[in-house]
Amino acid sequence: MLSFLGSRNGHFCDGVSRRNFLQIGAFGAGLTLADAYRAQAATKSDGTRSKSMKSAIFIYLPGGPSHLDMYDLKPDAPKEIRGEFSPIKTNVPGVQISEHFPLQAKMWDKLAVVRSLTSVDEHSDGLVMTGYPDRVNMTAGHPSFGAVVSKLRGDSSESVPPFVSLRGMSRGTEPGYLGVAHRPFTPSGSAISNLKLANGVTSERLDNRKSLLDSFDDTRREIDASGAMKGIDSYTERALDMVSSGAVRTALNLDKEDKATRDRYKGVEQFLTARRLVEAGVGFVTLSIGGWDTHGQNFVTLKKQLPKVDAAIANLIQDLHDRGMQDDVVTVMWGEFGRTPKVNSNAGRDHWSPAMSALVAGGGLRMGQAVGETNAKGERPKDRPYTVPNLMSTLYRAIGIDPAMTFPNGSGRPMYILDDRDPVKELV
Repeated sequence: MLSFLGSRNGHFCDGVSRRNFLQIGAFGAGLTLADAYRAQAATKSDGTRSKSMKSAIFIYLPGGPSHLDMYDLKPDAPKEIRGEFSPIKTNVPGVQISEHFPLQAKMWDKLAVVRSLTSVDEHSDGLVMTGYPDRVNMTAGHPSFGAVVSKLRGDSSESVPPFVSLRGMSRGTEPGYLGVAHRPFTPSGSAISNLKLANGVTSERLDNRKSLLDSFDDTRREIDASGAMKGIDSYTERALDMVSSGAVRTALNLDKEDKATRDRYKGVEQFLTARRLVEAGVGFVTLSIGGWDTHGQNFVTLKKQLPKVDAAIANLIQDLHDRGMQDDVVTVMWGEFGRTPKVNSNAGRDHWSPAMSALVAGGGLRMGQAVGETNAKGERPKDRPYTVPNLMSTLYRAIGIDPAMTFPNGSGRPMYILDDRDPVKELV
């Protein structure tokens, strides 16, 4: 049995669970992988990543993080708008961020923020993964960023998946019309112990079982008109390749890092895992930190959340620079919308789609800046308004993918990766 488990992201105020579950019956390989099949990102024969292939890390903050308390503070606004936090200077003149981000402030020359993003008024997990809101994707089935990477880079011979989701197979990670073979690899639970052969299953027995499965599936494959069987074949074969090679198992094993490094990432180990995965040649990694739907006690929650995020970002980005990978990996951190400028009666902030912020790093983009600004109350962009697809288009370009490419959907109609493809010009 290949088990593919989604992440436990809990419930938002809309009452929708963000946990999904999918099981694919196989032949007792004893794996917990998610679409582990996927093609593999380019790596050299010596196991190091290829400089010709860039990677992306998407950090998702589900629930809608407050732009006014993180990267777009308004110290001159009335108290009911500015809230409890104060801005601090960064090492780039003229750019200030939250007092709870001191580590990022010291390295802002390696970071950038887009403060003039607009969003949609719904808890849309897929928006910052596909460029389209969930209400559109329910029928259109646009693929996630990682699925596009898998489609374009999934024919490499190495047993490293192009797309890994550390947040499970959750909403927004779907391959849409690209098909089942481009779902994410989603290690779940104790990933190291699960990425191995079941007791008593040798490589030879695994080969035999694969041959047996192939013979059982011949008839189904011949009568399958949807193409799903072909996707499952690809999925199964690549899952086995990954288990046999151990490349992903090694990347997921944080014990390979020294204790000092593990201590730096304590409590945010997913960020260390993401760094190790892109080092191994994975083309796209997504992860998440939950708890941002702060309708009540916004400041109490953020006093706990923000220092954790600060340490995670500072360690990840500095590590990429120390390894000379800053131009080879683009990183973005964002949620689905911002929060209301006015603090409510429960000391919280509610949903606010007219304005949000996104943190960006690396990928050869222009760092050390704050792009755009909102008005005095943080209500909406004052200048240079950009959409989520605009920033996503910029990220695609940063890793060498043209967002104007088309793929046929389920009806055979060619579909652009993104419809709104203008980049954030200040970053490129």
